[in-house]
Amino acid sequence: MPDDWFDAATYRWQEWDLNDLVEVKRTSGTTVSLVVPARNEAATVGDVVARVREALVDTVDLLDEIVVIDSDSDDDTYEVAAGAGARVHRARDIRPDLGSYPGKGEAMWKAQFVTTGDLIVFMDADLTDWDTHFVPGLLGPLLTRDDVTLVKGFYERPFDDGTRSEAYEGGRVTELVARPLIARSYPRLAWLVQPLAGEWAIRREWFEALTVPTGYAVEIAALIDTANALGPEAIAQVDLGRRAHRHQSLRDLGAMATQVITAVQARTYGGEHPQVVALRQYVPGEGGIAAAEREVVTYERPPARGLR
Repeated sequence: MPDDWFDAATYRWQEWDLNDLVEVKRTSGTTVSLVVPARNEAATVGDVVARVREALVDTVDLLDEIVVIDSDSDDDTYEVAAGAGARVHRARDIRPDLGSYPGKGEAMWKAQFVTTGDLIVFMDADLTDWDTHFVPGLLGPLLTRDDVTLVKGFYERPFDDGTRSEAYEGGRVTELVARPLIARSYPRLAWLVQPLAGEWAIRREWFEALTVPTGYAVEIAALIDTANALGPEAIAQVDLGRRAHRHQSLRDLGAMATQVITAVQARTYGGEHPQVVALRQYVPGEGGIAAAEREVVTYERPPARGLR
């Protein structure tokens, strides 16, 4: 039952002492990579990298590397991230023999070829209200429990429309798309508070075995595939407190929802699924409402393990 998993596999970030985790990491010989996928995040990526580096690389030895994967940015994301102390790679330049696709999942999949950590922590680059405890919080279950393979973060996620701020209204695609899909097809995952959260961690050996959607469905695909193969007991979640970031437009969220639905359907019904979905949306035009066609890429990368 979902409530049983919630009680057994839900933590708060305060349950782990940072120095204790550093000692566990040292004695076990475990290495850790922080991966930050980024696209046009010059305004925030420098703060994310600099604060994590100062707290978890320069002050204590929790992270072995901070790697930013720049996903076709047309602003100064690359330069800002490098200046803050990250090692930066452009996604399209990593393994060019494998081609390149747009999307967050593509950046995360490509990161496997340029990182070395036994554990991989993912953090979004657009954070505006957060703290560095996100990283040790996510690592806690992986460093202290051999039976945990994937850890999801969850948090108070406010939605601010400029006139008011609602504490738990920020995850619109989660509430309108992901949670209903889970309720219908994967109720064993219903105990997860924020299945689409961008802050999560995974053992490299398992991530290398997963098929990875190139877009925003990477998180829910990893959860479903992990639960199907290893059982929900291989997943833990950690309350990280509070997180805020830039909100996307409703039409962009429509594209994200399309990617999530496609990935879930592929895992539920099997068979071939489209690599590109034609999404028709409607926008104001000169003579009233006008149709706008958008191609939503839903391609999935094969396990990286066989491509090294």
